[in-house]
Formats: sequence, C-alpha cells, structure tokens
Amino acid sequence: MSFTADRLLLFGATGDLAQRMLLPSLCALHADKLVAEDLRIVGTARQPLDDASFRNFAREALEKFMPADRRGGMATFLNRLSYQPLDANDMAGYEALAQKVGTPGHGLAIFLSTAPSLFEPTIAGLTAGGLAGENVRIGLEKPLGTCLESSREINDAVARAFPEDRTFRIDHYLGKETVQNLLALRFANILFEPLWNAAHIDHVQITVAETVGLEGRVSFYDGAGALRDMVQNHMLQLLALVAMEPPANYDATAIRDEKVKVLRALRLVAPDETVTGQYRAGAIGGQPVPGYDEELGQDSDTETFVAIKAHLDNWRWKGVPFYLRTGKRLPERKTEIVVQFRHVPHSIFAGKGALTVPNRLVIGIQPEENITLSLMAKVPGLDREGIRLREVPLDIAMADAFAGPNKRIAYERLLLDLIEGDQTLFVRRDEVEAQWDWIDAIRASWTSHGVRPKTYTAGSWGPSSAIALTERDGVHWHE
Repeated sequence: MSFTADRLLLFGATGDLAQRMLLPSLCALHADKLVAEDLRIVGTARQPLDDASFRNFAREALEKFMPADRRGGMATFLNRLSYQPLDANDMAGYEALAQKVGTPGHGLAIFLSTAPSLFEPTIAGLTAGGLAGENVRIGLEKPLGTCLESSREINDAVARAFPEDRTFRIDHYLGKETVQNLLALRFANILFEPLWNAAHIDHVQITVAETVGLEGRVSFYDGAGALRDMVQNHMLQLLALVAMEPPANYDATAIRDEKVKVLRALRLVAPDETVTGQYRAGAIGGQPVPGYDEELGQDSDTETFVAIKAHLDNWRWKGVPFYLRTGKRLPERKTEIVVQFRHVPHSIFAGKGALTVPNRLVIGIQPEENITLSLMAKVPGLDREGIRLREVPLDIAMADAFAGPNKRIAYERLLLDLIEGDQTLFVRRDEVEAQWDWIDAIRASWTSHGVRPKTYTAGSWGPSSAIALTERDGVHWHE
C-alpha cells in the first residue's frame, strides 16, 4: 500500500543516534520544505520527559550537532515534536503511546532503534496498541541479530505484524551520495560497463577504516567485533553494488534482486583468506591512545580488525579477488572502493623504455566524496632518450562538481524514503540472510581452526599478515 506518512514515531528518541543524526536530518528536511506541513513527529524512550522538555532536549542536540547555516527552520521544526515515555517491555504503555500518536490522516512511519532483545516485545506492543495496521510501515536500525538464526527470529517477529513491503531495514551507507553514485557511474556511462568484468578488472579493494576505538560502545562491540559490525552489513552492501548485474530498471525490486544474486554467489572463505587483529596502545594523530584490552578493562578475543579475500563464483567475476579490510584505531578515517584494471595486453612503448601502469578507479565515500580515475599520459618533452609515461589522475570532487546543493546526511534521504515509502535504498530480508549465511561460515571456520586476533599497534594499518594477504598475489593495499 502506497502512502506518504503524516506521523513519524521515533523509538530511542533520546539516544545518541537520534541526537547526532535523526533530529538534525529531520530538521534539515523541514527547513527545505521536503516534508509535508502536517507531519507530526512523536519521540519515545524510557526517559520521563514531557513535550516541552523533549523539545528542549532536541534544541540542545540540534545546536550541538547541526551546522549553524542549516538551523534556519529550527524553531518551527520543534513545534512538530511531542514525546511519550515508554518502557518497551511494558505492554500497558503502548495504549498511551497510541493515544499520543493519534489517528494519522494518511499513515504512520515508525523508526525503531532499540536493542535486538527489545524487537519482539516492541512489535507485540505496537500490535496490541493498534500501531501495526495496513497504513503503518516500520524502519529497523541495525543490529538485526548476531547470526543467521537470531536474525531470522527478529525478522519473523517483525513479519508477524509488518509484511515485507512495509518493512524498511536500514543500512545508512546506502544513503550516502557516493554509494548511490556507484549505480550512476556503472549504468549511466557506456565507458565502464563493457569493461566491468573479469576480462578487464584484476581485483577490487574495499576499505572501511576508523581512527576511533570503542567510543562508548563497549557492551555492544565486544559482543559483535569488526566482522559482524562492519563486514556483515556495510561492506557486503558495497560489494554487492560494485558487483551486481545491470537491473532492468531503477526500482526497489529490480535493484535488490540483483544484489541478492551477488551475495548468494560469495564463495566460502578458506582459512588462509582471512586475517583478524586487535589493537594495542599506540598513537592516532600524534596523540597516545590505549589498547582495546585497556579500554575494555579485561582480556578479550574480539577482533577490531579483519581483512578478507573474497570471491564471487559467477560468470562476470570468476577469478577476480575482492579484498575487504576494516578496523578500528587505523591511521586515518576513510571508506573507499578501488577498482584495479588489468595491464594493457601489449605495450607499444616498451621498446622506447616506457613503463605502463594499469588504470585504477578510486571511489572515495568518506570523509570526502570523490572519484579518481588514473590514466597513463606522456610526459612532455622531445623524447631523445626515450618516451616517458606517467600516471595522471582525473579527479571528480563531488563537492566541486555539485557546488549548489547542500551536502546531506545519509539519514536525510533514508528518513524521507521511509516517510514516502520508497524501499530502493533499504535492505530486503533475503539480502540480510545471505549476508549472515556467509558471515556465520567465516566465524565457524575461525572457531574450528582456533583463530585468535593478532595484535597491531594503534595507528598502524593492522597486523602484518593483512599485508601478506594481498602481497602474495602481487597486490598492494591502496594507502
């Protein structure tokens, strides 16, 4: 059922995500008149706030986390907000929540950002309170389980009240402009698609590097680790977008059909195709930082770094390795995709002493959004001692190419799509389960082979074995 919601219910409305991302995103959409004037936003959490105190809370969050030049509509935005305290395990509280939400004119959108253990009682409470009808859709923030079995339990609980066409699983990376630009780069330019296969591409690298440590996520992160926190969702979604076949058209079903084919084509990873690590004390940006065990306050086998050599067993990508790397306390914060093309089959310049280097496409996602294509060019000169060639980068800085539009938070697009009912940038259940199936097999392999994380110094690029993972194939990580 297609509708644009005129009520938005935010669970976890006083949490860190709400303060940093959700409230600023909604305020920006309001300021740009991208949501209807009759949209009302109801926040709920355990804190015993009333409407006025929640608006004050929201004002402080916006002043702290939203750029000053985008706060123009803050005063009128706050008038949209109301609040109802709720203990998610208390079924009696959902009746009062339903009264606070009121009767939507068109429909209700729910954004659910809670601990996985609260999903089932929350869904039951929403159903009992009359907040799960045909004119209600729900957005689910990760984590959606810790393995395939627990993910299925959560999805089954959600499906009892919300069918797939009203369930929006959020991966905020899909809201980033450069991630969406992957589709435009591949399928709106005839230059790339004929070359986007094993005949012309040597390998692909995907790196998600963080400089931060636990940052207040101690209880969650030590139970998850880098593989489940980053690879299972963000990195596999990036891989799917890089590797998918051309969809018939730009709609949610066609795009997600092609992504799930990629995820199902992932080969089981061999024991020598993964590296795990855990950071020890070091320095980031010249400042000393403690090791993971010091931050945690105890010993742990949780990995804070993982590198994987992945393969897709299909026609397009047969024999092309996909190197995935993510970790905490690395030297710099960056998310990028590197597509390394093959050498030219024959260099006509070799007899003149010139060396050729394969072309490389680098797609920067954060902190800066840019696309760089490295090409070979002749160095100017009379060439009396031979021809010289050099790599020349063609840079497309998105901020420069599109100087007019505001740079938007990923959640702006995702929240707007949730309100309007567009599922294109959300993850379907079969995608999630294909991702977990692959991740669970890696974790089972680690267990059976007694794999424990190797230590690495904070501020480095991980354990030395991560370098060996690529260099034994003659490949160097792009740094």
